[in-house]
Amino acid sequence: MKTETIAWLQSIEALKDVPATQLEWLYDRCEELKIEAGGRVFKIGERMNGTYILIEGKFRLCVVQGDGLKEVAVFGPKAITGYLPFSRGITFPGVGEVLEDLKYLFFPIEKSEEMIRTQFELTQALVHVMTNRVRDYTSFQQQNEKMMALGKLSAGLAHELNNPAAAIVRGAESLLQHLKLAPATFKAITITKISAENVDYVSGKLFAVLSKTERPALSMMQRSELEDELADWMDDLEIPKSQEIAENLVDFGFTLDDLEDFKAHIPVETISPVFGWINNNLVTERMVMDIDAASRRIAELVGAVKSFTHMDQGSGKQYADIHTGIRNTLTLLQHKLKHGNVHVVEDFDNTLPKVNAMIGELNQVWTNLIDNAIDAMSPNGKGTLEIKTSRAKDCVSIAITDNGSGIPEEIKSKIFDPFYTTKEVGKGTGLGLDVVMRIVKQHSGNIKVNSVPGQTTFTVEFPING
Repeated sequence: MKTETIAWLQSIEALKDVPATQLEWLYDRCEELKIEAGGRVFKIGERMNGTYILIEGKFRLCVVQGDGLKEVAVFGPKAITGYLPFSRGITFPGVGEVLEDLKYLFFPIEKSEEMIRTQFELTQALVHVMTNRVRDYTSFQQQNEKMMALGKLSAGLAHELNNPAAAIVRGAESLLQHLKLAPATFKAITITKISAENVDYVSGKLFAVLSKTERPALSMMQRSELEDELADWMDDLEIPKSQEIAENLVDFGFTLDDLEDFKAHIPVETISPVFGWINNNLVTERMVMDIDAASRRIAELVGAVKSFTHMDQGSGKQYADIHTGIRNTLTLLQHKLKHGNVHVVEDFDNTLPKVNAMIGELNQVWTNLIDNAIDAMSPNGKGTLEIKTSRAKDCVSIAITDNGSGIPEEIKSKIFDPFYTTKEVGKGTGLGLDVVMRIVKQHSGNIKVNSVPGQTTFTVEFPING
């Protein structure tokens, strides 16, 4: 049996070059164990106790994500996992759930030091297994980090798109109903006795006011007083729906003097249908403006996504305005900013030249740093996010500051380490700042953090010309 097992160990790809004497040494120090389907090989947070070499059956590794478990990998016959030489892992990152009745060789961690000292090729083979595992797990986590970031952006984007889309639907329905009233308005206006000269004056006056791009800013009190003033004026002339018409007139910047001008060019007996016609035009104009604004908002969001992902351009370096990417990121995170009651202060140096960079990659930097800043301020229920750009000799400098609780001094040196996170289980992978550091280094730049309670600043610097 022992000879057969040694031959079987040699059939494992990772151990094929290990001398038989060393595999025999390994087998002599292993224990053969079994676990039925549905059992657990290990639990999350449990201390690693040894190496597992699977003979029969399957188990899967699941990590916590959100409120549930996410499958990371499935291990079957000839798989080697658990503790491996020189591994920095101390506890299991997830749950080992048995899918099929499992039989495996268990090599206790206490024997690892002796193996490292005396069994060179065996140690070398197991270290190779570990490096492959680290590479695969890192790739999974990086992909998971991207998907989580995409999930955050898409959720916020869906919310932001839903509002203008719903506004367009409502506006189109309201406009359709409103246009059905046009025949009655047309009938009322056609039977009025008003000269062609006065018709030209009234229509010209109306559309002159509508064409104004700037209207006076009124306080709530000023607006209410003006609406009452115009409504009273129309009540004196027995014009129906005076309050509704007054609100619409104020929306478009009409004053009492404008109404007096209209009155001077409209016979008294026709003033009511004429103001009905004026109001009908104002309502139509407002509906069209609402639909136009909502459509432009959707176009703006789609443009921000396109620019953010840089999907219509190459992935290499090119010259671009650093502020465009930052503003696009703020646009895509707008829902989260509003939800967190975060006030954004932009202190941008607009004289900065265009930078030679991988814009799509840098947008990941702004997303991670801004998203982390919003999370840091969330316990306060509100916050201020300041983004400052400036020039530092031949480099561009971007400082992102939040007034959250700050980063404790004892963990400040760890925040850029892969897989290190201060967020709750399932809320973060610990790769956000690791990704930031990697991208900044790709741009021959550096990132530093200064943090005290109530103020944390991440400063990114990289050469303007790449």
